Amino acid sequence: MSHDVVVIGAGLAGLAAARDLARGGADVVVLEARPRVGGRVEQVTLDDGRLVQLGGEVVGNAHTAYQQLVAELGLTLEPSYVAEPGELTYALHEGIHVGDRPGFFDPEDHASMARVEEEFERLCVTVDPEDPWSHPDAERLDRQSMQDWLRSIGATNNVRRALEAGQLGLSSGSYERTSFLSQLRKSAVTSTKGLYAYQEWENLRVVEGSATVALRMAEELGDRVRLGVPVRSIKVGAGGCAVELDTGELVSGSAVVSAVPVGPLRDIDVEGVSDARLESLHRQRHALAAKFVAAYARPFWRDAGQNGLTESEGILGSSWPQSEGILSCLVPPERIAAYLSTDPRFRAEEAVAELAAWFGPEALTPVATFERLWGTNPWTQGYVTQWHPGDVLRVGPLHGTHEPPFYVCGSDQWVAGYMEGAVRTGRSAAAEALARG
Repeated sequence: MSHDVVVIGAGLAGLAAARDLARGGADVVVLEARPRVGGRVEQVTLDDGRLVQLGGEVVGNAHTAYQQLVAELGLTLEPSYVAEPGELTYALHEGIHVGDRPGFFDPEDHASMARVEEEFERLCVTVDPEDPWSHPDAERLDRQSMQDWLRSIGATNNVRRALEAGQLGLSSGSYERTSFLSQLRKSAVTSTKGLYAYQEWENLRVVEGSATVALRMAEELGDRVRLGVPVRSIKVGAGGCAVELDTGELVSGSAVVSAVPVGPLRDIDVEGVSDARLESLHRQRHALAAKFVAAYARPFWRDAGQNGLTESEGILGSSWPQSEGILSCLVPPERIAAYLSTDPRFRAEEAVAELAAWFGPEALTPVATFERLWGTNPWTQGYVTQWHPGDVLRVGPLHGTHEPPFYVCGSDQWVAGYMEGAVRTGRSAAAEALARG
């Protein structure tokens, strides 16, 4: 069967690309390995009608492509957990501290943090997020880890510990294994140019549920979306492209849009694309993380003045309230082995025990729990993009670019990844393909 464009993957990136291609008059088909659309956005409904988000949930001020798409789909944004009353919880090995600043900071630590923030912002404005490779000191900044940089400017041990806990709470990998250049590039897309701040990056959510964004696009595309059809190989040529499914079926098109994460893409045999472009793609990596969600009858953490937001040194690296009475948690890459080593029957028991240590015994009795093992799922093989020291230069300026008739999009193909990266690059790939006819 022949089409103008074959899109591989029905996550946010593939659906956004296919929607724009179809609206532009292209005959498009979307091939999705799973029996559902959405990729790493997914939701279920509890018996009491509450939606539970099992994938990506929140966006921020710099996520303009995502916000525009939400408006086009007739959906609405509202303040996220940042509007939740109460204070942040620090779950440290030696105990729990509730307060928006680490309780283990002394005046020297506060002064050190202020200096770190000032110096980071000063360097951040020197980096072009669209072309970090042109920075005169790109190689050194990329080779240096975030923790190396913090040590080099004399950040106190407590400051480095607090920033590490916050970073692992995001489940994008330890600052010991994170390129400093990648962090500068990420923050350079924001207006503040500062260190990661929840009020900047995670202050909005879709009222109707983030997975509804994918579901609405899939509804528009109708039978253009084929589910349960894993792709085995892609052959790209000037005269057309051939996509072979696991069943042996061939689907042809004038162009192909790859909208699968870089991990699963490595499992697809790709021919006709330059070695340089494939190496750039294969040099990218994802953080191997997991998500755990516990739903409760009520938000009992408020009783103790807590807002449900936690930065933790435990197996669960973080928590936040996704909606009334529902807590989301992330398991960082550095702790995924400890999480997965538990018998699946007991993982939820151990996870809620950790929540109980943070919020009290009421956490032991959720009405429901859920987990998504993104790091080991064959169709994701990870969570957000992880940039080890040296990775920005290894991936190089081909990052996020196309080699027509082979187009690439996905959360990992933009500066900071996540849902904005998926939507932004999906729509960009469609625009370029349509411009080329």
